[in-house]
Amino acid sequence: MKHINLRKSFTVLCMSAFLLVGQGCKDLLEEKVISSIGDDYLNTTAGFNSTVNAAYSSLRSFYGTERGLSMTEYGTDLYQAGADGSYKGFHFYDSQLIGTVAIIQELWEETYKGINTCNALIDRSATITGVSDAVKKQRIAEMKFLRAQYYFILFQQFGGVDLRLTETVLPTKKTARASSDDMYKAIIADLEGSLPDLENKAKSGDYGRATKAAAEHLLAKVYLTKATSTSKAADDYTKAATYAQNVINNYGFKLLPDFASVFSQGAGEINDEVIFAVQYTSDALTNGGGNNLHLYFGMQYDVQAGMERDVAYGRPFKRLRPTPYTLETVFKDRVNDSRYKKTFRDTWLCNTAGGTFTNVFDNSKKSVTFKRGDTTMYIPGVEWTVAQRAAKPYQVLVPSLYSAALFPTLVKFMDPLRPDKTYEAGSRDYLAFRLADTYLMLAEAQLLTGKKADAVKNINMVRRRAAWAGKEADMEITEAQMTFDFLMEERGRELLGEQTRWLDLKRWGNLVDRVKKYNTDAVVGVKETHNLRPVPQTQIDRSEKGSDGGSVFPQNPGY
Repeated sequence: MKHINLRKSFTVLCMSAFLLVGQGCKDLLEEKVISSIGDDYLNTTAGFNSTVNAAYSSLRSFYGTERGLSMTEYGTDLYQAGADGSYKGFHFYDSQLIGTVAIIQELWEETYKGINTCNALIDRSATITGVSDAVKKQRIAEMKFLRAQYYFILFQQFGGVDLRLTETVLPTKKTARASSDDMYKAIIADLEGSLPDLENKAKSGDYGRATKAAAEHLLAKVYLTKATSTSKAADDYTKAATYAQNVINNYGFKLLPDFASVFSQGAGEINDEVIFAVQYTSDALTNGGGNNLHLYFGMQYDVQAGMERDVAYGRPFKRLRPTPYTLETVFKDRVNDSRYKKTFRDTWLCNTAGGTFTNVFDNSKKSVTFKRGDTTMYIPGVEWTVAQRAAKPYQVLVPSLYSAALFPTLVKFMDPLRPDKTYEAGSRDYLAFRLADTYLMLAEAQLLTGKKADAVKNINMVRRRAAWAGKEADMEITEAQMTFDFLMEERGRELLGEQTRWLDLKRWGNLVDRVKKYNTDAVVGVKETHNLRPVPQTQIDRSEKGSDGGSVFPQNPGY
Protein backbone atom coordinates (compact mmCIF):
# COMPACT_ATOMS: atom_id res chain seq x y z
CA MET A 1 0.00 0.00 0.00
CA LYS A 2 1.36 3.40 -0.97
CA HIS A 3 1.64 6.08 1.72
CA ILE A 4 0.64 9.66 1.18
CA ASN A 5 3.61 11.99 1.43
CA LEU A 6 2.31 13.20 4.78
CA ARG A 7 5.22 11.31 6.25
CA LYS A 8 7.48 13.95 4.72
CA SER A 9 7.36 17.24 6.55
CA PHE A 10 8.23 20.74 5.50
CA THR A 11 7.04 24.20 4.65
CA VAL A 12 5.64 24.13 1.16
CA LEU A 13 3.46 27.19 1.68
CA CYS A 14 3.01 29.78 4.35
CA MET A 15 -0.78 29.69 4.48
CA SER A 16 -0.83 31.56 7.75
CA ALA A 17 -4.09 32.27 9.49
CA PHE A 18 -5.51 35.74 9.50
CA LEU A 19 -4.11 37.09 12.76
CA LEU A 20 -0.79 35.33 12.84
CA VAL A 21 1.32 38.35 12.00
CA GLY A 22 4.99 37.42 12.14
CA GLN A 23 4.32 33.70 12.61
CA GLY A 24 6.55 31.56 10.40
CA CYS A 25 5.20 28.50 8.66
CA LYS A 26 6.39 25.28 10.27
CA ASP A 27 5.68 21.57 10.28
CA LEU A 28 3.63 21.61 7.08
CA LEU A 29 3.93 18.24 5.45
CA GLU A 30 5.37 17.49 2.05
CA GLU A 31 7.90 15.44 0.20
CA LYS A 32 11.11 17.43 0.36
CA VAL A 33 12.74 20.37 2.06
CA ILE A 34 12.36 23.63 0.13
CA SER A 35 14.04 26.70 1.52
CA SER A 36 11.67 29.34 0.12
CA ILE A 37 8.76 29.49 -2.31
CA GLY A 38 6.38 32.13 -3.53
CA ASP A 39 2.68 32.33 -2.93
CA ASP A 40 1.95 31.49 -6.57
CA TYR A 41 3.50 28.03 -6.09
CA LEU A 42 0.06 26.79 -5.08
CA ASN A 43 -1.26 27.64 -8.53
CA THR A 44 1.03 25.10 -10.18
CA THR A 45 0.38 21.38 -10.49
CA ALA A 46 3.20 20.54 -8.10
CA GLY A 47 2.10 23.27 -5.74
CA PHE A 48 -1.46 21.98 -5.72
CA ASN A 49 -0.33 18.49 -4.75
CA SER A 50 2.08 19.80 -2.15
CA THR A 51 -0.55 22.06 -0.62
CA VAL A 52 -3.03 19.21 -0.28
CA ASN A 53 -0.48 17.23 1.69
CA ALA A 54 0.52 20.30 3.68
CA ALA A 55 -3.07 20.78 4.83
CA TYR A 56 -2.90 17.50 6.77
CA SER A 57 0.06 18.60 8.85
CA SER A 58 -1.92 20.70 11.33
CA LEU A 59 -3.43 17.46 12.61
CA ARG A 60 -0.01 16.94 14.20
CA SER A 61 -0.56 20.04 16.33
CA PHE A 62 -3.30 18.20 18.23
CA TYR A 63 -3.10 14.43 17.85
CA GLY A 64 -0.25 12.59 19.52
CA THR A 65 1.12 15.67 21.29
CA GLU A 66 1.44 17.06 24.79
CA ARG A 67 -0.75 19.93 23.59
CA GLY A 68 -3.62 17.74 22.51
CA LEU A 69 -3.25 15.38 25.46
CA SER A 70 -3.35 18.22 27.99
CA MET A 71 -6.60 19.46 26.47
CA THR A 72 -8.33 16.07 26.31
CA GLU A 73 -7.15 13.77 29.11
CA TYR A 74 -5.94 16.05 31.91
CA GLY A 75 -8.43 16.89 34.65
CA THR A 76 -11.04 14.21 34.02
CA ASP A 77 -12.62 11.45 36.08
CA LEU A 78 -10.03 8.98 34.71
CA TYR A 79 -6.72 10.83 35.12
CA GLN A 80 -5.27 13.16 37.72
CA ALA A 81 -1.89 14.87 38.01
CA GLY A 82 1.34 12.94 38.22
CA ALA A 83 4.43 14.18 40.02
CA ASP A 84 5.95 16.24 37.25
CA GLY A 85 5.02 18.27 34.27
CA SER A 86 3.76 21.46 32.75
CA TYR A 87 0.26 22.77 32.11
CA LYS A 88 -1.16 21.53 35.39
CA GLY A 89 -3.88 24.13 35.19
CA PHE A 90 -5.62 21.64 32.93
CA HIS A 91 -5.54 19.17 35.82
CA PHE A 92 -6.45 21.52 38.65
CA TYR A 93 -8.67 24.08 36.87
CA ASP A 94 -6.95 26.85 38.80
CA SER A 95 -5.38 30.23 38.06
CA GLN A 96 -2.78 28.56 35.81
CA LEU A 97 -5.50 27.95 33.20
CA ILE A 98 -5.52 31.29 31.38
CA GLY A 99 -5.43 32.60 27.84
CA THR A 100 -1.67 33.17 27.82
CA VAL A 101 -0.83 29.46 28.25
CA ALA A 102 1.48 28.53 25.39
CA ILE A 103 -0.29 25.40 24.19
CA ILE A 104 -3.63 27.23 23.95
CA GLN A 105 -2.13 29.82 21.62
CA GLU A 106 -0.22 27.16 19.67
CA LEU A 107 -3.28 25.03 19.05
CA TRP A 108 -5.22 28.07 17.86
CA GLU A 109 -2.52 29.26 15.49
CA GLU A 110 -1.53 25.89 14.07
CA THR A 111 -5.16 24.89 13.51
CA TYR A 112 -5.97 28.13 11.72
CA LYS A 113 -2.94 27.60 9.51
CA GLY A 114 -4.48 24.28 8.51
CA ILE A 115 -7.86 25.91 7.93
CA ASN A 116 -6.43 28.64 5.73
CA THR A 117 -4.42 26.14 3.73
CA CYS A 118 -7.67 24.24 3.07
CA ASN A 119 -9.43 27.49 2.16
CA ALA A 120 -6.68 28.51 -0.24
CA LEU A 121 -6.75 25.23 -2.09
CA ILE A 122 -10.55 25.14 -2.35
CA ASP A 123 -10.69 28.75 -3.56
CA ARG A 124 -7.91 28.43 -6.13
CA SER A 125 -8.66 24.94 -7.42
CA ALA A 126 -10.74 26.08 -10.39
CA THR A 127 -7.77 27.86 -11.99
CA ILE A 128 -5.20 25.12 -11.42
CA THR A 129 -4.29 23.09 -14.50
CA GLY A 130 -2.50 19.80 -14.88
CA VAL A 131 -4.71 17.96 -12.40
CA SER A 132 -7.59 15.82 -13.61
CA ASP A 133 -11.10 16.82 -12.62
CA ALA A 134 -11.58 13.55 -10.74
CA VAL A 135 -8.43 14.03 -8.67
CA LYS A 136 -9.23 17.69 -8.10
CA LYS A 137 -12.71 16.85 -6.80
CA GLN A 138 -11.27 14.24 -4.45
CA ARG A 139 -8.64 16.62 -3.09
CA ILE A 140 -11.20 19.38 -2.53
CA ALA A 141 -13.32 16.84 -0.63
CA GLU A 142 -10.28 16.03 1.53
CA MET A 143 -9.86 19.74 2.26
CA LYS A 144 -13.49 19.98 3.36
CA PHE A 145 -13.01 17.01 5.67
CA LEU A 146 -9.90 18.58 7.18
CA ARG A 147 -11.48 22.02 7.53
CA ALA A 148 -14.43 20.48 9.35
CA GLN A 149 -12.11 18.51 11.61
CA TYR A 150 -10.06 21.60 12.46
CA TYR A 151 -13.13 23.67 13.23
CA PHE A 152 -14.62 20.86 15.30
CA ILE A 153 -11.43 20.71 17.41
CA LEU A 154 -11.52 24.46 17.99
CA PHE A 155 -15.28 24.52 18.60
CA GLN A 156 -15.17 21.82 21.24
CA GLN A 157 -12.35 23.57 23.08
CA PHE A 158 -13.32 27.23 22.77
CA GLY A 159 -16.94 27.47 21.65
CA GLY A 160 -17.76 29.60 18.62
CA VAL A 161 -14.66 30.87 16.83
CA ASP A 162 -14.02 33.07 13.81
CA LEU A 163 -15.58 31.02 11.03
CA ARG A 164 -13.61 31.67 7.86
CA LEU A 165 -14.54 29.63 4.80
CA THR A 166 -12.50 31.52 2.22
CA GLU A 167 -8.79 32.16 2.00
CA THR A 168 -7.39 34.97 4.12
CA VAL A 169 -4.63 36.48 2.04
CA LEU A 170 -3.56 39.41 4.20
CA PRO A 171 -3.45 39.92 7.97
CA THR A 172 -6.63 41.45 9.32
CA LYS A 173 -8.10 42.46 12.64
CA LYS A 174 -11.69 41.97 11.51
CA THR A 175 -12.96 39.01 13.51
CA ALA A 176 -16.19 37.73 14.97
CA ARG A 177 -17.30 34.77 17.05
CA ALA A 178 -19.70 32.47 15.22
CA SER A 179 -22.78 31.12 16.94
CA SER A 180 -23.16 27.46 17.85
CA ASP A 181 -25.73 27.07 15.07
CA ASP A 182 -23.36 28.52 12.48
CA MET A 183 -20.46 26.37 13.66
CA TYR A 184 -22.44 23.15 13.38
CA LYS A 185 -23.91 24.23 10.06
CA ALA A 186 -20.45 24.81 8.56
CA ILE A 187 -18.88 21.66 10.00
CA ILE A 188 -21.71 19.40 8.90
CA ALA A 189 -21.95 21.03 5.47
CA ASP A 190 -18.25 20.39 4.87
CA LEU A 191 -18.41 16.77 6.00
CA GLU A 192 -21.62 15.88 4.19
CA GLY A 193 -20.45 17.83 1.15
CA SER A 194 -17.23 15.82 1.07
CA LEU A 195 -18.90 12.41 1.01
CA PRO A 196 -19.65 12.09 -2.75
CA ASP A 197 -16.04 12.73 -3.77
CA LEU A 198 -13.95 11.03 -1.07
CA GLU A 199 -12.61 7.58 -1.82
CA ASN A 200 -15.39 5.11 -1.09
CA LYS A 201 -13.32 2.46 0.63
CA ALA A 202 -11.79 1.65 3.97
CA LYS A 203 -8.29 2.94 3.21
CA SER A 204 -7.01 5.27 0.57
CA GLY A 205 -4.51 4.02 -1.96
CA ASP A 206 -2.32 6.75 -0.48
CA TYR A 207 -2.60 5.64 3.13
CA GLY A 208 -3.36 8.55 5.40
CA ARG A 209 -5.76 10.43 3.16
CA ALA A 210 -9.30 11.04 4.32
CA THR A 211 -11.89 8.61 3.00
CA LYS A 212 -15.67 8.51 3.02
CA ALA A 213 -15.49 6.17 6.01
CA ALA A 214 -13.45 8.71 7.98
CA ALA A 215 -15.93 11.47 7.18
CA GLU A 216 -18.87 9.31 8.26
CA HIS A 217 -17.14 8.40 11.53
CA LEU A 218 -16.54 12.09 12.23
CA LEU A 219 -20.12 12.94 11.31
CA ALA A 220 -21.34 10.42 13.88
CA LYS A 221 -19.22 12.17 16.54
CA VAL A 222 -20.39 15.62 15.44
CA TYR A 223 -24.07 14.67 15.58
CA LEU A 224 -23.63 13.01 18.98
CA THR A 225 -22.06 16.22 20.23
CA LYS A 226 -24.68 18.44 18.62
CA ALA A 227 -27.44 16.38 20.27
CA THR A 228 -26.49 17.69 23.71
CA SER A 229 -25.77 21.27 22.64
CA THR A 230 -27.90 24.39 22.38
CA SER A 231 -28.14 23.62 18.65
CA LYS A 232 -29.65 20.18 19.16
CA ALA A 233 -32.29 18.80 16.79
CA ALA A 234 -34.70 15.92 17.27
CA ASP A 235 -32.95 13.73 14.70
CA ASP A 236 -29.32 14.22 15.82
CA TYR A 237 -29.02 10.84 17.50
CA THR A 238 -30.69 9.12 14.56
CA LYS A 239 -28.21 10.70 12.16
CA ALA A 240 -25.30 9.80 14.43
CA ALA A 241 -26.47 6.19 14.49
CA THR A 242 -26.90 6.10 10.70
CA TYR A 243 -23.39 7.35 10.01
CA ALA A 244 -21.84 5.03 12.59
CA GLN A 245 -23.77 2.10 11.13
CA ASN A 246 -22.53 3.00 7.66
CA VAL A 247 -18.92 2.85 8.84
CA ILE A 248 -19.49 -0.54 10.43
CA ASN A 249 -21.42 -2.06 7.53
CA ASN A 250 -20.00 -0.62 4.32
CA TYR A 251 -16.22 -0.70 4.28
CA GLY A 252 -14.99 -4.03 5.62
CA PHE A 253 -13.54 -2.75 8.88
CA LYS A 254 -13.15 -5.38 11.60
CA LEU A 255 -12.28 -5.35 15.26
CA LEU A 256 -8.94 -7.08 15.66
CA PRO A 257 -9.17 -10.32 17.65
CA ASP A 258 -6.80 -9.03 20.32
CA PHE A 259 -7.16 -5.63 22.02
CA ALA A 260 -3.40 -5.23 22.51
CA SER A 261 -2.65 -5.79 18.82
CA VAL A 262 -4.55 -2.61 17.91
CA PHE A 263 -1.56 -0.69 19.29
CA SER A 264 1.19 -2.69 17.60
CA GLN A 265 3.94 -0.51 16.21
CA GLY A 266 5.41 -0.66 12.73
CA ALA A 267 3.53 -2.68 10.11
CA GLY A 268 0.77 -3.43 12.63
CA GLU A 269 -0.28 0.22 12.70
CA ILE A 270 -2.12 -0.26 9.41
CA ASN A 271 -4.85 -2.70 10.36
CA ASP A 272 -8.51 -3.51 9.81
CA GLU A 273 -9.68 -1.49 12.81
CA VAL A 274 -8.07 1.85 11.91
CA ILE A 275 -10.39 4.24 10.09
CA PHE A 276 -8.14 7.30 10.07
CA ALA A 277 -4.61 7.80 11.35
CA VAL A 278 -2.39 10.85 11.74
CA GLN A 279 0.98 9.89 10.33
CA TYR A 280 4.35 10.19 11.98
CA THR A 281 7.72 8.87 10.85
CA SER A 282 11.14 7.80 12.08
CA ASP A 283 12.78 10.39 9.80
CA ALA A 284 14.08 13.01 12.24
CA LEU A 285 14.21 15.68 9.52
CA THR A 286 10.53 15.45 8.71
CA ASN A 287 8.89 14.19 11.92
CA GLY A 288 8.75 17.48 13.80
CA GLY A 289 7.98 16.85 17.45
CA GLY A 290 6.72 13.38 16.62
CA ASN A 291 4.07 11.37 18.41
CA ASN A 292 5.24 11.90 21.98
CA LEU A 293 2.38 10.34 23.95
CA HIS A 294 4.84 7.66 25.07
CA LEU A 295 6.31 10.24 27.46
CA TYR A 296 3.38 11.19 29.65
CA PHE A 297 1.85 8.10 31.25
CA GLY A 298 4.91 6.46 32.78
CA MET A 299 5.69 6.04 36.46
CA GLN A 300 9.15 6.73 37.93
CA TYR A 301 10.58 3.26 37.36
CA ASP A 302 14.03 4.48 36.40
CA VAL A 303 15.29 5.38 39.88
CA GLN A 304 14.00 2.23 41.56
CA ALA A 305 16.13 -0.66 42.80
CA GLY A 306 17.73 -2.57 39.95
CA MET A 307 16.39 -0.22 37.29
CA GLU A 308 17.64 2.48 34.99
CA ARG A 309 16.01 4.30 32.12
CA ASP A 310 15.97 2.43 28.83
CA VAL A 311 14.22 2.56 25.48
CA ALA A 312 11.85 -0.34 26.13
CA TYR A 313 10.37 1.00 29.36
CA GLY A 314 10.39 4.57 28.11
CA ARG A 315 11.19 8.03 29.35
CA PRO A 316 8.75 8.62 32.22
CA PHE A 317 7.51 12.20 32.44
CA LYS A 318 4.93 11.21 35.12
CA ARG A 319 2.27 13.61 33.83
CA LEU A 320 -0.89 11.50 34.19
CA ARG A 321 -1.78 9.18 37.03
CA PRO A 322 -4.95 7.06 36.83
CA THR A 323 -7.57 7.96 39.42
CA PRO A 324 -8.72 5.36 41.97
CA TYR A 325 -12.03 5.32 40.09
CA THR A 326 -10.22 4.23 36.93
CA LEU A 327 -8.34 1.42 38.61
CA GLU A 328 -10.91 0.22 41.13
CA THR A 329 -14.17 0.65 39.20
CA VAL A 330 -13.59 1.03 35.47
CA PHE A 331 -11.01 -1.76 35.37
CA LYS A 332 -12.40 -3.78 38.27
CA ASP A 333 -13.09 -6.93 36.23
CA ARG A 334 -9.78 -8.63 35.48
CA VAL A 335 -11.11 -12.20 35.42
CA ASN A 336 -13.13 -11.84 32.22
CA ASP A 337 -11.81 -8.59 30.74
CA SER A 338 -8.25 -8.57 29.35
CA ARG A 339 -8.02 -4.78 29.09
CA TYR A 340 -6.53 -4.09 32.52
CA LYS A 341 -3.65 -6.45 31.83
CA LYS A 342 -3.22 -5.19 28.27
CA THR A 343 -3.57 -1.50 29.15
CA PHE A 344 -1.19 -1.24 32.11
CA ARG A 345 2.33 -2.53 32.67
CA ASP A 346 2.51 -4.71 35.79
CA THR A 347 6.06 -6.11 35.67
CA TRP A 348 9.55 -4.62 35.40
CA LEU A 349 12.72 -6.67 34.88
CA CYS A 350 16.17 -5.70 36.13
CA ASN A 351 17.98 -3.83 33.36
CA THR A 352 21.18 -3.06 35.29
CA ALA A 353 24.10 -5.21 36.31
CA GLY A 354 22.16 -6.05 39.46
CA GLY A 355 23.25 -6.16 43.08
CA THR A 356 21.72 -5.52 46.47
CA PHE A 357 19.66 -2.32 46.87
CA THR A 358 18.24 -0.54 49.91
CA ASN A 359 16.24 2.16 48.06
CA VAL A 360 12.92 0.38 48.50
CA PHE A 361 9.35 1.70 48.52
CA ASP A 362 7.88 -1.69 49.49
CA ASN A 363 7.76 -1.51 53.31
CA SER A 364 7.66 -5.30 53.61
CA LYS A 365 11.40 -5.52 53.07
CA LYS A 366 14.54 -3.50 53.83
CA SER A 367 16.57 -4.45 50.77
CA VAL A 368 16.29 -6.39 47.53
CA THR A 369 18.84 -8.32 45.51
CA PHE A 370 18.61 -8.81 41.75
CA LYS A 371 20.60 -9.99 38.80
CA ARG A 372 19.94 -8.78 35.26
CA GLY A 373 16.59 -10.05 33.98
CA ASP A 374 15.05 -10.69 37.40
CA THR A 375 11.67 -9.21 38.25
CA THR A 376 12.29 -6.03 40.22
CA MET A 377 8.74 -4.66 40.59
CA TYR A 378 5.27 -6.07 40.28
CA ILE A 379 1.91 -4.29 40.41
CA PRO A 380 -0.85 -6.77 41.29
CA GLY A 381 -3.57 -4.13 41.02
CA VAL A 382 -5.07 -5.17 44.37
CA GLU A 383 -3.91 -4.91 47.96
CA TRP A 384 -1.58 -7.56 49.36
CA THR A 385 -0.74 -8.04 53.00
CA VAL A 386 2.72 -7.22 54.29
CA ALA A 387 3.36 -10.94 54.68
CA GLN A 388 2.35 -11.66 51.09
CA ARG A 389 4.68 -8.95 49.82
CA ALA A 390 7.53 -10.01 52.09
CA ALA A 391 7.42 -13.49 50.58
CA LYS A 392 8.38 -12.12 47.17
CA PRO A 393 11.99 -11.36 46.24
CA TYR A 394 10.91 -8.25 44.34
CA GLN A 395 9.09 -5.07 45.33
CA VAL A 396 5.30 -5.18 45.17
CA LEU A 397 3.55 -1.89 44.42
CA VAL A 398 0.06 -2.16 45.91
CA PRO A 399 -2.67 0.51 45.76
CA SER A 400 -1.93 1.78 49.27
CA LEU A 401 1.60 2.62 48.08
CA TYR A 402 0.58 4.41 44.88
CA SER A 403 1.79 8.00 44.72
CA ALA A 404 2.14 10.81 42.21
CA ALA A 405 5.37 9.14 41.07
CA LEU A 406 4.46 5.43 41.39
CA PHE A 407 1.33 4.12 39.70
CA PRO A 408 0.18 1.73 36.94
CA THR A 409 1.68 2.79 33.60
CA LEU A 410 -0.37 2.96 30.40
CA VAL A 411 1.44 1.03 27.64
CA LYS A 412 -0.65 1.52 24.47
CA PHE A 413 1.50 4.47 23.32
CA MET A 414 4.94 3.13 24.27
CA ASP A 415 7.52 3.52 21.51
CA PRO A 416 10.42 1.02 21.76
CA LEU A 417 11.56 1.92 18.24
CA ARG A 418 13.03 5.24 19.38
CA PRO A 419 16.78 5.43 18.67
CA ASP A 420 17.80 6.12 22.28
CA LYS A 421 16.42 6.41 25.79
CA THR A 422 16.15 10.21 25.82
CA TYR A 423 14.55 10.58 22.39
CA GLU A 424 11.16 12.30 22.52
CA ALA A 425 9.87 12.38 18.93
CA GLY A 426 8.06 9.05 18.61
CA SER A 427 7.38 7.53 15.21
CA ARG A 428 4.15 5.57 15.66
CA ASP A 429 1.02 6.81 13.87
CA TYR A 430 -1.73 8.28 16.01
CA LEU A 431 -4.92 6.25 15.57
CA ALA A 432 -7.43 9.10 15.47
CA PHE A 433 -10.52 7.08 14.49
CA ARG A 434 -10.89 3.36 15.14
CA LEU A 435 -13.79 0.95 14.83
CA ALA A 436 -14.25 0.23 18.54
CA ASP A 437 -15.09 3.91 19.03
CA THR A 438 -17.59 3.69 16.16
CA TYR A 439 -19.36 0.78 17.87
CA LEU A 440 -19.46 2.68 21.16
CA MET A 441 -20.82 5.83 19.50
CA LEU A 442 -23.50 3.72 17.82
CA ALA A 443 -24.42 2.14 21.16
CA GLU A 444 -24.63 5.61 22.74
CA ALA A 445 -26.95 6.93 20.04
CA GLN A 446 -29.13 3.83 20.25
CA LEU A 447 -29.33 3.90 24.04
CA LEU A 448 -30.38 7.54 24.02
CA THR A 449 -33.13 6.87 21.46
CA GLY A 450 -34.60 3.98 23.44
CA LYS A 451 -33.14 1.20 21.30
CA LYS A 452 -31.55 -0.58 24.20
CA ALA A 453 -31.45 -4.03 22.61
CA ASP A 454 -29.49 -2.65 19.66
CA ALA A 455 -27.17 -0.76 21.99
CA VAL A 456 -26.45 -3.99 23.89
CA LYS A 457 -25.63 -5.79 20.65
CA ASN A 458 -23.08 -3.18 19.64
CA ILE A 459 -21.42 -2.68 23.00
CA ASN A 460 -21.10 -6.47 23.28
CA MET A 461 -19.11 -6.48 20.04
CA VAL A 462 -16.44 -4.44 21.80
CA ARG A 463 -16.69 -6.42 25.03
CA ARG A 464 -16.39 -9.84 23.39
CA ARG A 465 -13.21 -8.73 21.65
CA ALA A 466 -11.82 -7.59 25.02
CA ALA A 467 -12.50 -10.93 26.73
CA TRP A 468 -9.88 -13.39 27.84
CA ALA A 469 -10.05 -16.55 25.74
CA GLY A 470 -13.05 -18.60 26.78
CA LYS A 471 -14.64 -15.69 28.66
CA GLU A 472 -16.51 -14.14 25.74
CA ALA A 473 -19.96 -15.12 27.00
CA ASP A 474 -19.14 -13.83 30.48
CA MET A 475 -18.27 -10.44 29.01
CA GLU A 476 -21.65 -9.94 27.38
CA ILE A 477 -24.11 -7.66 29.18
CA THR A 478 -27.90 -7.75 29.23
CA GLU A 479 -30.42 -5.00 28.58
CA ALA A 480 -30.83 -4.56 32.32
CA GLN A 481 -27.11 -3.76 32.60
CA MET A 482 -27.11 -1.35 29.65
CA THR A 483 -27.17 1.96 31.50
CA PHE A 484 -25.53 5.26 30.67
CA ASP A 485 -23.15 4.80 33.59
CA PHE A 486 -22.08 1.49 32.08
CA LEU A 487 -21.56 3.14 28.70
CA MET A 488 -19.34 5.82 30.27
CA GLU A 489 -17.25 3.15 31.97
CA GLU A 490 -16.99 1.07 28.80
CA ARG A 491 -15.62 4.06 26.88
CA GLY A 492 -13.11 4.51 29.70
CA ARG A 493 -11.98 0.88 29.48
CA GLU A 494 -11.65 0.84 25.73
CA LEU A 495 -10.34 4.35 25.00
CA LEU A 496 -8.26 5.23 28.06
CA GLY A 497 -5.72 7.92 27.19
CA GLU A 498 -6.84 8.22 23.55
CA GLN A 499 -7.59 11.95 23.65
CA THR A 500 -11.32 11.45 24.15
CA ARG A 501 -12.32 11.72 27.81
CA TRP A 502 -12.58 15.47 28.41
CA LEU A 503 -14.48 15.77 25.14
CA ASP A 504 -16.80 12.93 26.19
CA LEU A 505 -17.55 14.51 29.56
CA LYS A 506 -18.20 17.87 27.92
CA ARG A 507 -20.53 16.24 25.39
CA TRP A 508 -22.42 14.43 28.14
CA GLY A 509 -22.78 17.63 30.18
CA ASN A 510 -21.31 16.05 33.32
CA LEU A 511 -17.70 17.26 33.32
CA VAL A 512 -18.02 19.15 36.61
CA ASP A 513 -20.04 16.45 38.34
CA ARG A 514 -17.73 13.59 37.31
CA VAL A 515 -14.53 15.47 38.11
CA LYS A 516 -15.80 16.52 41.53
CA LYS A 517 -16.87 12.97 42.24
CA TYR A 518 -13.77 11.10 41.12
CA ASN A 519 -10.77 13.46 40.88
CA THR A 520 -9.48 14.86 44.15
CA ASP A 521 -6.98 17.11 42.36
CA ALA A 522 -9.68 19.16 40.68
CA VAL A 523 -12.58 18.99 43.12
CA VAL A 524 -11.98 22.52 44.41
CA GLY A 525 -11.20 24.28 41.15
CA VAL A 526 -13.52 22.82 38.54
CA LYS A 527 -16.70 24.70 37.66
CA GLU A 528 -19.05 25.12 34.71
CA THR A 529 -16.74 27.75 33.25
CA HIS A 530 -14.35 24.93 32.43
CA ASN A 531 -16.57 23.40 29.79
CA LEU A 532 -14.69 25.84 27.56
CA ARG A 533 -11.03 26.79 27.48
CA PRO A 534 -9.85 30.39 27.63
CA VAL A 535 -9.48 32.03 24.22
CA PRO A 536 -5.82 32.85 23.48
CA GLN A 537 -5.04 36.35 24.66
CA THR A 538 -3.20 36.99 21.40
CA GLN A 539 -6.46 36.50 19.48
CA ILE A 540 -8.24 39.01 21.70
CA ASP A 541 -5.42 41.53 21.51
CA ARG A 542 -5.11 41.31 17.72
CA SER A 543 -8.83 41.82 17.08
CA GLU A 544 -10.47 45.16 16.44
CA LYS A 545 -11.62 47.28 19.34
CA GLY A 546 -15.29 47.93 19.84
CA SER A 547 -16.94 51.25 20.69
CA ASP A 548 -16.27 50.58 24.36
CA GLY A 549 -12.56 50.12 23.74
CA GLY A 550 -12.66 46.40 24.35
CA SER A 551 -11.91 43.64 21.86
CA VAL A 552 -14.69 42.62 19.50
CA PHE A 553 -13.53 39.05 20.15
CA PRO A 554 -14.51 38.48 23.78
CA GLN A 555 -12.92 36.09 26.23
CA ASN A 556 -14.98 33.10 27.34
CA PRO A 557 -17.00 33.77 30.52
CA GLY A 558 -15.17 33.20 33.78
CA TYR A 559 -11.65 33.73 32.44
